[in-house]
Amino acid sequence: MNRKDIWFRPLRQAVYSVRSFASTSPALYLAFARRRYRDVPDRVVEADTELVIEGFQRSGNTFSVIAFEVAQPRQVKTAHHLHAAAQIVEAVRLGVPTIVLIREPRGSVLSHMVREPGISASQALTAWVRFYERILPLRDRVVVADFSEVTTDVGAVIARVNERYGTAFAEFDHTPDEVARVFALIEDRNRIRYGAVSETTVPRPSTERDERKDALRSQFQADRLARLRDRAFMVYRSLVPSATVT
Repeated sequence: MNRKDIWFRPLRQAVYSVRSFASTSPALYLAFARRRYRDVPDRVVEADTELVIEGFQRSGNTFSVIAFEVAQPRQVKTAHHLHAAAQIVEAVRLGVPTIVLIREPRGSVLSHMVREPGISASQALTAWVRFYERILPLRDRVVVADFSEVTTDVGAVIARVNERYGTAFAEFDHTPDEVARVFALIEDRNRIRYGAVSETTVPRPSTERDERKDALRSQFQADRLARLRDRAFMVYRSLVPSATVT
């Protein structure tokens, strides 16, 4: 039976909530992550990490990481894909250059719910708010990159990293050919992981996933979540002052 089957939903939701709470604390979460990913060299930040790229799920994480990797003339030690604010907090403490990826709450949460079936809109939205509220006090010590920028000009994000931290990372050339190259690598990795390209998990545009998000939209827009939605959008505008989304 698949771990995401409905019979496991109560347990899955409980585990999700615990993980979401713990993931804001370096002391709690990073010790666990280092054990879990002890054989994965690019997952958890260390003192010699050169760049952290981190954000809530479905915020352009995989695209940003692969675009950065293909642009570099050498292998750069990075840390990414924990989807935990604890990773960012620790990176700032260590003085490691850090990109915080963010996507407006509606698009991020709906896509996240497709990726994590069985998780409620309330849980997903609470996790989003918890993640980025933990980052708010650090916003002047990191480079915040909105999904709209990541998906149109990763090179500009890398340029801001170089300007802020005095690094000399190569900038991604955001041309159609290079973007297609990144998407091809994303599909290859998704195929290796799942045996075939999974439209609910592959981190690139997907018509099927958009249709599933539309079906979940009413849950996100529920009246009982109005206050939590307002809180999320307030946090989003604080981190992305130029945002106009409502």
